[in-house]
Amino acid sequence: MRDLSRSENLAENQICVIIGASHGGVNCAFALRKEGWEGKILIIDSDSELPYHRPPLSKTYLHSSEALGQNLLKSPESYGKENIQLLLGIRALRIDRKAQKVQLDTGTWQAYDKLVLATGARALIPSIRGLSEAKHVYPLRTAADVNGIRVKISKIPSQEVVIIGGGYIGLETAASLRKLGAKVTVLERECRVLARVTAPEMSSFFESLHAANGVSIHCNKQVISIAEDGEKVQVICEDGSSFPADMLVLGVGIQVNSELASAAGLQIENGIRVDETSCTNDPNIYAIGDCTDHFNPHYKRYLRLECVQNAVDQAKIAAGAICGKDVFYDAIPWFWSDQYEVKLQLVGLSAGYDEAVLRKESELVFSNWYFRGNELLAVDTVNSAKAYVWGTKFIKSGEPLDKEKLKNPEIELKSIGR
Repeated sequence: MRDLSRSENLAENQICVIIGASHGGVNCAFALRKEGWEGKILIIDSDSELPYHRPPLSKTYLHSSEALGQNLLKSPESYGKENIQLLLGIRALRIDRKAQKVQLDTGTWQAYDKLVLATGARALIPSIRGLSEAKHVYPLRTAADVNGIRVKISKIPSQEVVIIGGGYIGLETAASLRKLGAKVTVLERECRVLARVTAPEMSSFFESLHAANGVSIHCNKQVISIAEDGEKVQVICEDGSSFPADMLVLGVGIQVNSELASAAGLQIENGIRVDETSCTNDPNIYAIGDCTDHFNPHYKRYLRLECVQNAVDQAKIAAGAICGKDVFYDAIPWFWSDQYEVKLQLVGLSAGYDEAVLRKESELVFSNWYFRGNELLAVDTVNSAKAYVWGTKFIKSGEPLDKEKLKNPEIELKSIGR
């Protein structure tokens, strides 16, 4: 990390430009002020809306009637109070690292002393024949996407909806649309839902949960084409099966917004490569959030995480580093998902586990603990905040656990250490 003097780092004439106004970018701006940055702060984003929370989009925001203004990251007044300038509805086109300027689609150039890339990701649009011509197709990444779905579903609540993708976004959207009265079908190309992120037992639970709530889930379905069928479309799969839809929702994943960084010559691996301070290979450019490929000291490997927690953690680290503080990233990843009345909380990364231990308190309260040998890698919990909290503590401490005690819900979690 470059050692900056306070006078150089915090001078009032310094400019920090942040590209991206989601959780990472906004939190970084406010963290900069907290850390003592006295210069100018500009946040640039192509979305014209005031910065908003993204996780509720597929959850409460989709199935409620609340306005986007109730879902803002910060109040409009707070930006003025902290002297943070928002440039919304403006796209950054190019970074000139030598001149330390960013070209904007307004035809102007914005100078910077420090630049933070919080460019995130966009919804992946799969290569499916007929998809681009089909009516009423919605990705789910922005407020505009969800507002489109809300308007469409409000006209005929009981219409048929096909969701392509059985990950978090697909299942959360399915739950929200069922609450609105839609007939929902989920098509997943893998052999089970949530296949990339959790164990088969947890996948089975969520498949049963959705079936009990009227969602039709079909796995091993590779969608190959979309055909017009009057006012509907037919979603056609590789095995010859087809599903009618009034509306098609895409939840097949994301594509990292790394083009701006790549064109500027920054190192790209599985995203924008950053060090432990969220700094790129350019000492004046930092990157945070979904777009970054960073090293996790606990798991001893590079990761790219798609979660709010990582974006906020990296935002604080980058702000501290920019202000000359001795900081480094060392966080355990965590995630959550709300579906119907079920809260799924996950902590850690289960990749590489060789044993899963189930702790079942009831049909709707349980946790799955993932081990590699005797090392606890991750914990998935359903309606069990206590298991989530203790799982986090045990992962961080590395304390050996008695797996037989862990299986017994009558034994307190604080007593399962060896």
